[in-house]
Amino acid sequence: MNWNCKTVDVYTHEQDGHEEVIWNVHWQVTKEDGDYEGSAYGTQSLNTEDIQDFKPFDEVTSAMIEGWVKDAMGEEAVTDLEASLDSQIEDEKNPTSITKTIEN
Repeated sequence: MNWNCKTVDVYTHEQDGHEEVIWNVHWQVTKEDGDYEGSAYGTQSLNTEDIQDFKPFDEVTSAMIEGWVKDAMGEEAVTDLEASLDSQIEDEKNPTSITKTIEN
């Protein structure tokens, strides 16, 4: 799965003495299987009540944010998300219906 977690919401005021605290992440995830692709997007709020190991905004990486999002979602939700992408890919490979246009 390929995660994009580069768009974030940050507080405009100090949070526990820190500036630009990320509190919400806009994520998009894709999974490819040859010519087929599944995708999903959403947002994930982060718990900012007890900030430990705070990183200044300019030191935060996409990989860090991806880890925070997965932790906040929980292992079961991440597994369900991957299963949903697999299902999208399978439906694309073997569609159960198609859209057609009537010509007359």
